[in-house]
Amino acid sequence: MIRIVNKSESTSTETKDEFKYFVDQFEDMRVLKYKLPAFEELSLQQKKFIYYLSEAALSGRDILWDQNFRYNLQIRKTTEAIIASYSGDKERAEYKSFITWAKRMFFVNGIHHHYSSDKLKPGITIEYFISLMKGVPSENLPLLAGQSVENLISVLVPVLFDEKLYAKKVELKAGVDMITESASNFYSGVTQKEVEKFYASKIMADDRRPVSHGLNSQVLKIDGVVAENVYKSGGKYGAAIDKIVLWLEKAIVVAETENQKTELNLLIEFYKSGDLKVWDEYNIAWAKNTGTMVDYINGFIENYEDPLGMKATWESVVEYTDVEATRRTRIITANAQWFEDNSPVQSEYKKEKVTGVAAKVINVAMLGGDCYPASPLGINLPNANWIRKEIGSKSVTLANITKAHDITSQGNGFLEEFAVDKAEVSRIRKYETSADALHTDLHECVGHASGKLGEGTDPNALKNYASALEEARADLFALYFMMDKKIIELGLLPDEDAALASYDTYLRNGLLTQIVRVKPGKEIEEAHMRNRSAVSHWVYEKGKVQNVVEFIKRGNKTFVKINDYRRLQSLFGDLLREVQRIKSEGDYEAGQRLIEDFGVKVDPVLHHEILERYAKLNLAPYTGFVNPMLIPAYDKNGVMTDVKVEYAEGYLEQMMYYGKNYSFLSL
Repeated sequence: MIRIVNKSESTSTETKDEFKYFVDQFEDMRVLKYKLPAFEELSLQQKKFIYYLSEAALSGRDILWDQNFRYNLQIRKTTEAIIASYSGDKERAEYKSFITWAKRMFFVNGIHHHYSSDKLKPGITIEYFISLMKGVPSENLPLLAGQSVENLISVLVPVLFDEKLYAKKVELKAGVDMITESASNFYSGVTQKEVEKFYASKIMADDRRPVSHGLNSQVLKIDGVVAENVYKSGGKYGAAIDKIVLWLEKAIVVAETENQKTELNLLIEFYKSGDLKVWDEYNIAWAKNTGTMVDYINGFIENYEDPLGMKATWESVVEYTDVEATRRTRIITANAQWFEDNSPVQSEYKKEKVTGVAAKVINVAMLGGDCYPASPLGINLPNANWIRKEIGSKSVTLANITKAHDITSQGNGFLEEFAVDKAEVSRIRKYETSADALHTDLHECVGHASGKLGEGTDPNALKNYASALEEARADLFALYFMMDKKIIELGLLPDEDAALASYDTYLRNGLLTQIVRVKPGKEIEEAHMRNRSAVSHWVYEKGKVQNVVEFIKRGNKTFVKINDYRRLQSLFGDLLREVQRIKSEGDYEAGQRLIEDFGVKVDPVLHHEILERYAKLNLAPYTGFVNPMLIPAYDKNGVMTDVKVEYAEGYLEQMMYYGKNYSFLSL
């Protein structure tokens, strides 16, 4: 599970830190750099390990693009060709509009927005797009065998410009066929009923250690029969997977421990076979391996982009430990059983013994796949419930990513515009960094790791609501314990005011400011946003009689005011109890009601007001990153002697570089 960055107060403001974090900003998106602190202090073996893992992280980029939409690769390669070799006027306004669209496309890894799932509008006319394509030498365009430029134009124009065609990447609305209405490429030529029937035949209710059916495959029909096309070497995405394997094989040689070598060999075996039982064996080995300085994530992992919550996008993160900052997470994990025992959920859905909860604060060395360019703040894996129950999980908080956000978000006017009073502004300024970090740690380290499924509950029972409900469960766990005196006793927060700051930020975001990410007239689509909206609106409604939380107006501006923080904590506990029950019992109808009633709708009047206020601040609600470049140094005999870090200056330049050097899938 991933905690996605949601700092709507993003801007390009910088502090006295001499490192230049800001790279670019366009429409609703901005791009930053992140530093690799103390990288030079790592051993040569660790640097080599990071370098090889980073090459593997970059080698799977095409996989994600194709998973997101079947025309994405051809569109991206066409865009790259235009940028590289268009012979016309690149100073005219239309071309600059095209570049803005291209930057947004690169940001979201395709032509659909990563939060709303809506298709990006090109911002240029069809005629100008055609002129761009015709201004490129035909040999530079991604033409299929026997395809003419005119034919390519006839294919791409409706895909890009017809607003009704492939309108949403992921359709989550109840009452529609979520498979046929979604543009994502996990399914081809099949209906939702056919897919559900196909996988129902594979799931055994009494299987205590079920594989993650469908995780690494596309469902299609072969000779009229529903079947899977598995992602593996020699299969779908084989060319990119072979490159990933090549670099993983190099990484094995310099892995830090024998256990790490074992897990990497299992990952390679999985990539070669596509066998989901091997994937489970790998995840068990990976979850047990907690003592290394360098670690990584690599594989088909998160299912947010599948409307049925089964199929996973490809992602990778390469990381090394921030030793000093890890003290906080070790305190949390050392007390994981206390948190479990004292949570407000039903006793039958608590873990009798919390197993193998390991947590670190890490610095990212490379982002890849679905973690690039938009990065998470925290990660907790593996996702398989039975592995988490029997073996445990690993959580990481991404320190250098968080720092880049925090430094570039200071003094941008957001807090002064949306906080209810000066007391809140003062509290947030004093405690936000520590409170946000603790919320992330509790969310990842013990929130996702808590609870258990009821006997015989299908782990996929919650379908299209599973992701939002799981993120709500982890958020609620963190929110409930933020105000517990145990937190102060453990030295995780200095005083209760820090917890109040966390509540202030969460409710302000969930009830007001996160809707700056939603276009007028649209509903909330993204799972993390649905979670925050559902939690915030539920506690608001349930606390109305006691006026726990209220909306107040000053002139034409709306604010959120928390009147009773203790009662709010209790409400968080009540909802946590219900969400855990929904997950443990697989209660789809109750989960659907919670998300649809509280997490989806947007008040149009309030929405208009918040958008107007936010627009005046000239901020970008979505943040992504360019990766550093890891440059190996060799001696005269070709032996690697060091790995140097260079920080990229250009966003578009990095996208073009990756397109040229890490594109391994044919069309």
